[in-house]
Amino acid sequence: MASDRIEFERTFRQADFDRFAELSGDRNPIHVDHDFSARTRFGRTVSHGLLLLTVVRGLLERLHPGARQLRQNAMFPAPTYADEAMSFSVETAASEGATRTVSFRVERCADHTVTCQGEAILQLPDQAL
Repeated sequence: MASDRIEFERTFRQADFDRFAELSGDRNPIHVDHDFSARTRFGRTVSHGLLLLTVVRGLLERLHPGARQLRQNAMFPAPTYADEAMSFSVETAASEGATRTVSFRVERCADHTVTCQGEAILQLPDQAL
């Protein structure tokens, strides 16, 4: 294994939320409607959780190329807003045979608030055994 940790920084814009809503069909107003979301406890639009997890999945692929994702557990303890730099990290937490447990974390760069965290279980491809 070349590296056991990868970090990536990304700032989502409202246009990213809007495009993801169009692509996924999840047009929940909390993600795309400024007037609606202003009246919620979040005060503004928030990212789709699956948008964050697609970035995580890409990092898992970079960490363990060709691995098949068997399971994933994720929590979203705080919202991810548009126009805030976010730090994504994935790290191999455990190895057993051809499986890897990888922890992941998404946090705001400005105040280190965790907005998504969890772990994934990966099965390495046969050629990596």
